[in-house]
Amino acid sequence: MSKAVRIVLNVVAVMALFSVSAFAAENGGETYKWAHYIAAGFGMGIAAFGTGMGQGKAISSAVEGISRNPSASGKISTTMIIGLALIESLAIYALVVALILLFVV
Repeated sequence: MSKAVRIVLNVVAVMALFSVSAFAAENGGETYKWAHYIAAGFGMGIAAFGTGMGQGKAISSAVEGISRNPSASGKISTTMIIGLALIESLAIYALVVALILLFVV
């Protein structure tokens, strides 16, 4: 079993444990309001880690491509910037979900 699969299974197990205690709480789970803050923090942390790794890989590949073929630097840079914008949008979506968890739920 790969490391990524083990991490995902551990996260699912922790989420399952929190959901059981939240559903068993009285008053609609008011005593577990802190779980929203933890979920928002973990969500943003995972999103920031993932987008950081993706952006690092994209920039690394672009620099390697430019060093191999300097005449194609314009096309590579343009494609890289568009890709970085799309990667960064994933972090913004995670921020929106985290803010919804904090202020709406």
